Amino acid sequence: MTRLGIGQQAARTPEGGARSPQWRLCVALGVALNAGAAGAGQGIDVPSGQQIELNEVLIDERSGETWVRFRFVAPQIARGTGTVEYAQAASDMDHLCRALVLPYLADYGLSANRVVISLSDRDVPFGTPDSEATQFFEAYRPESATCIWEEF
Repeated sequence: MTRLGIGQQAARTPEGGARSPQWRLCVALGVALNAGAAGAGQGIDVPSGQQIELNEVLIDERSGETWVRFRFVAPQIARGTGTVEYAQAASDMDHLCRALVLPYLADYGLSANRVVISLSDRDVPFGTPDSEATQFFEAYRPESATCIWEEF
């Protein structure tokens, strides 16, 4: 997986969407989401205190909607050895949406219908099942400079 430098825009998923077999053609990009934010390979502060890293950002066009996926690695959510439970991680994802995702969308002039934030205890390639991985997902609708939680 290739990670480019800070300040690079996210990759668009191939025709057919992020779940398409061609998703492997996407390039994972490290991005700076605002002046104080970290890019790939640097820790990002969240309310729980856990250190997370941005793994990739994908843009998925499907059925006339734009979904932007922010994928983070958060080792402290691991089953058995982790110290961060889902309730804490959910607050972290809410924070990431407000503090990082909204500025990113504005910086790149993106209009997303949905934003999906995922935390995984390890780097799992997009679309690849891994029964050993712990993963949390939340979806949001960005509206009027806020993130509205969307139940899956």
